[in-house]
Parts: sequence; structure tokens; C-alpha cells
Amino acid sequence: MQNADKGTLPRRRWGKTELSIPVIPFGTQGFGDNFGPVSDEEAMALMRRAVDLGVNHFDCARCYGNSLGKLGRALKEGVIARDEIVLSGRICHHSAAPWGFYGKGEPDYSAERTLADTRDQLELLGIEKFDVLFIHDPPAIEPTLAANGSLAGLEKARQLGLVDFIGYGMNPHDFHSAAIESGRVDALLCFSDYNLLRQSAADDILPAAAARDLGVMNGWSIMRGWLTGAPVESFVPKEKWGDDQRRADSMRQWCLERDIELLDLALQFCLREERIHGHPIGSLNVEQLERNVQAACATISDAVIADFCAAKL
Repeated sequence: MQNADKGTLPRRRWGKTELSIPVIPFGTQGFGDNFGPVSDEEAMALMRRAVDLGVNHFDCARCYGNSLGKLGRALKEGVIARDEIVLSGRICHHSAAPWGFYGKGEPDYSAERTLADTRDQLELLGIEKFDVLFIHDPPAIEPTLAANGSLAGLEKARQLGLVDFIGYGMNPHDFHSAAIESGRVDALLCFSDYNLLRQSAADDILPAAAARDLGVMNGWSIMRGWLTGAPVESFVPKEKWGDDQRRADSMRQWCLERDIELLDLALQFCLREERIHGHPIGSLNVEQLERNVQAACATISDAVIADFCAAKL
């Protein structure tokens, strides 16, 4: 494996799936043009470099711009090989048409639709099966757990060999609790609730998941850029700042005063939580990717973490 800097990118066992994943899986929204244009050619080079660096877990979704098509092209053209990556995807039924992008319409939680969406995504990607499929951001949890709901659709997909492991990717903690208590899931993705700004997942999701040996990914470890060290006002105009933005900027200033890289601190803080196995991050380009790998391999002392926590930023 090539390294972007010193050290080898850490990997973790993803709970009961027994899959080995990098601690910073690649969130494909990074090259889906939602945060800036990325050409097909740039995306191909980015995916190849990611695999070479050990970032060989790609997490994809229909609602991530045009990323699914780019990932499919990379697989079909042999830029990356199916057997050298871990692939997790989403069933996005936020609204009914066409497949579940954010927008107007009533969600279709049926098992039939879930199975059809799974097959359609496999065709788009040119592959035979996913490693993991998540039910993504359901507006309600109960219909997904119903007898003929979307989780039953994923169970059918697993029975047919279209996916190996199933779970949910969402934010509400009571939704996670219901999914965990069902005993029907293998993996979870939470977001926005384990990072330098907040660690609420540790109150309920993480202990419950660990008790069942569920694989856990944690989205927004760097809060979509706020915790990278870049000025927060480059993402959010200062007049629109809330408490999160003010705190993130205070953290940036704290790090500047101590010659510490905020991105290193943000990722190393998260990596100390061993009940989380992966922190997916999207990258617009190879430079961002390599910097993320450097941060995941960085060394931040216990004393620095203790000083940061004592500052109560």
C-alpha cells in the first residue's frame, strides 16, 4: 500500500459483518458535484488513488448527486475492481418518485420497491451484489419495520444474494433504537452526533450497537468541513452562524494558538471511540483525500486531547 504520509491507514473489523474497513471510508457524495464540480476523469483518478491508499470502502447513494454513475463507470471500465473494494449503498425512499430523492411525494416503504431499487442500482453499477445496504433517512421508522416494509425487502435481497449485510443510515436516535431492538440488522450509520462538537451517540446508539456487535459508521466526523481547519466563514456566512459554527471557529482558534492541525485533532478524537468502526469522508480531489489519510494516521497525544476537553469549547 502506498501512503500519503507516514504510517499506514488503520483498519477495523466492522462488527458482526467481519468486513475489514478503513477508519475513513470514502463517502462518494464527495465526487457527486454537490460540493463542487468533479469531472468523470477526475473521479476515476480519485477512486483509484483512494484504493491505492487503503481507502477501499466506498459508501454510495442515489441522492449523492451523479456519484453512482461515476462509481459504476469506474467499476465497468476496470479503474477499480469489485474484489478490491467494500461497497455499501442506500435505499433512498425519502419520496416516491423516481426512486427516492429528497423532494415532494409520499415515501414508498414496500418490500417490492426496495427490492426493485436494489436490482436497479446493481445494474447501474454493473455488479452482482452489495456488501452492505442501508435504509437511508426514512421519514418514519415503523413502516420500514412492517411485515412487508423496506427492511423485509432488504432481507429478501439478502436471501437472493444481492447483498450480504443490511442496516440503517439515519440520525434520529429513537429510530436507531427501534432498528437495533428489532434484531434484524447488521450495521448502522449515524451522523452529526459523534465529533468534536457533540458525542450524543455515545449515550445510547453506541452501547446498544456494541452489545449486539453491530458494525457502526459515523458520518459528519468533520461536520462537512467545519472541523478541517478552514475558516468556518468560508462555508457559512458569519451572519448565519449558530452555536455550532461559533464553537467550530473557537476550536480552530484554539488549534492555531497551539500549532495543532484541527483536522488531525478532529479525526484522532473520533478514532479513540472504538465502538465506531468507520468515519466516512468525501473528497473533491486527490489533495483532500491524501490530507484526510494523513490526519487518520496522525499522532495526537492524550495530553492534547485532555487539554482540549478541559477547555470546554
